[in-house]
Amino acid sequence: MTSSSQSISFLILTTFLFLTTHAKTAPVAPGPTPEPLNLTAILVKGSQYSTFLRLLKETQVSTQIASQLNSSFDGLTIFAPTDNAFNQLKAGTLNTLTSQEQVELVLYHVLPRFYSLNTFQTASNPINTQASGSDGVYKMNVTTSSNQLNVSTGINDAPVSSVLYSDFPLAVYSVDDVLKPEELFGVKPPAAAPAPLPAKKKSKKGPNSATAAVPSSSADAESSDASPRMRNAGWSFVFGLGIGALSYLM
Repeated sequence: MTSSSQSISFLILTTFLFLTTHAKTAPVAPGPTPEPLNLTAILVKGSQYSTFLRLLKETQVSTQIASQLNSSFDGLTIFAPTDNAFNQLKAGTLNTLTSQEQVELVLYHVLPRFYSLNTFQTASNPINTQASGSDGVYKMNVTTSSNQLNVSTGINDAPVSSVLYSDFPLAVYSVDDVLKPEELFGVKPPAAAPAPLPAKKKSKKGPNSATAAVPSSSADAESSDASPRMRNAGWSFVFGLGIGALSYLM
């Protein structure tokens, strides 16, 4: 009886140890792989960003964003203007921009790091955008008040109307106005006046010798003409005296 009980206890212990060891060494099934972030899908789901989606595609900024989301440690923040925001622009505004200026306009709506609503409260203005360069252009100011976010470009102010997505590394905020950077929509300085042509130098040559000689030639000619007349007058005077003398003698 005792031997049988010991055998049963040993069997139970062995089974328990086997199950415990097997549970520790059995591989855990991997969970589903998270899908890569897709800005296009987020905007399509929002259903009122067709113009912004078109610009993202035409300027190839959407490709740049997808690449950065997979490689950046800072994340990105997007301000997405609604279709109504673009409709409020003056007719033909986008067509007046060059291809490069359209790229800069789209990049101006992208910040090079992830900003949550709380992060904006401690952010230092002005804030760089993806269009900013080393010369400090294409910046904006973002202020918060009572959980209301407001973006100021220097040309216009645009309140954030809703949060479309906010989970590191991507935040997407909807705005009801197109953000207008001063570099594209500010008053252009007047064109510089053309430089005056250099003044022509006055000639330093003396009087024309040929011209000066003309009066001398004329005087010589007059002198030459006068000599025969004087000689003729002299002979006439002598001849007259001779005739007078003969008349007197006779």
